[in-house]
Amino acid sequence: MSTVEKDPHGLNERIDSLLARYPARRTPPLTFLRAQFDAGLAWVHYPEGLGGLGLPRSLQLEVNRRLSAAGAPESQAPKVGIGVGMAAPTILALGTEEQQKRFLRPLWTGEEVWCQLFSEPDAGSDLANVRTKAVRDGDEWIVSGQKVWTSSAHEADFAILLARTDPELPKHRGMTFLLLDMSDPGVEVRPLRQITGEAEFNEVFLTDAVVPDNRRVGEVGEGWRVANSTLTNERVAIGGADTERESGMISRVAATWRADPGVRQPGLHDRLMKGWVDAEVFRLTGQRLRQKLAVGAPGPESAAMKLAFATNAQAISGLEVEVEGERGLRYSDWTMTRPQVVEFTGRDAGYRYLRAKGNSIEGGTSEVLRNIVAERVLGLPAEHRVDKDIPWKDVP
Repeated sequence: MSTVEKDPHGLNERIDSLLARYPARRTPPLTFLRAQFDAGLAWVHYPEGLGGLGLPRSLQLEVNRRLSAAGAPESQAPKVGIGVGMAAPTILALGTEEQQKRFLRPLWTGEEVWCQLFSEPDAGSDLANVRTKAVRDGDEWIVSGQKVWTSSAHEADFAILLARTDPELPKHRGMTFLLLDMSDPGVEVRPLRQITGEAEFNEVFLTDAVVPDNRRVGEVGEGWRVANSTLTNERVAIGGADTERESGMISRVAATWRADPGVRQPGLHDRLMKGWVDAEVFRLTGQRLRQKLAVGAPGPESAAMKLAFATNAQAISGLEVEVEGERGLRYSDWTMTRPQVVEFTGRDAGYRYLRAKGNSIEGGTSEVLRNIVAERVLGLPAEHRVDKDIPWKDVP
């Protein structure tokens, strides 16, 4: 018997009430999703009134199972992954009550899409070195600068933005975290075409874009602290998904190996076994991470998960190209498109091999993540940083 079937929190009664009032198969999807949020069944671990009930996160899987069995529409999570995985936890943890009530509901229902304006041409791995500036003008911030590698900026309604507000302070202490309306006239989005042929990423130019001060998250100058909360949740979103055994990219390689005896070579078999074991260890470690999430906020372990995700994805995609032989060299769809959701398992091996190269950059470069694991998980001495305590304006 499932946890919800035991119903210690009255979830079954709440689900029954939702389905009775909004029959899943006859209610417009958006209407149902709004009602699900208002019933506290969107993310049950969030507080009451904000889409949740203040219950353990683990109960959400059972809620989703019951609603799916009744024919309820799926949430827009693939479409609003950045909003759900990064903006929402940050706004919940550090945003104002006004911000929580304004943004969380349309974010979850998919009515508003979010992007992340962090990385810059001169501050990719060194995020604390951002030079996009925000100048206070009464109750507004005037923002100018350039951001890069921004997923879904071409479809986003809002952005989480890290900008420098005091160049006189050291780089980690002079930034502020803002929520930017992407429809502002000062925002220009340009596509960045990738090695895959498509342009899921963008560069964003900000020219005197205006952000009201009531859309500032955290105190002025505390942007680094807020951004770290966002990045931790981003790494969980990228590397901590709930998956089944032999799922994802390893499933494609294993299926080819079983179906085609001609690809079975001793050297490749050893690599396949290593890839399969690594994928399973990664999956089980993800379960432990989600158990920790159920009782608190994610810690630096999320960096290790995201690092393992990138390493595994690149190793497995490279193995798949070799196992496929000549077929692995095919790339059937090198066209300029603007995808909203990356689909790793629904394309050919050539696409997966090329797209996986970005896994070690997005969500924090693997080099930076290794430093985080070394310092915050293993307790090794911190890397020497000569620019840590000098004003940002004096950093070469």
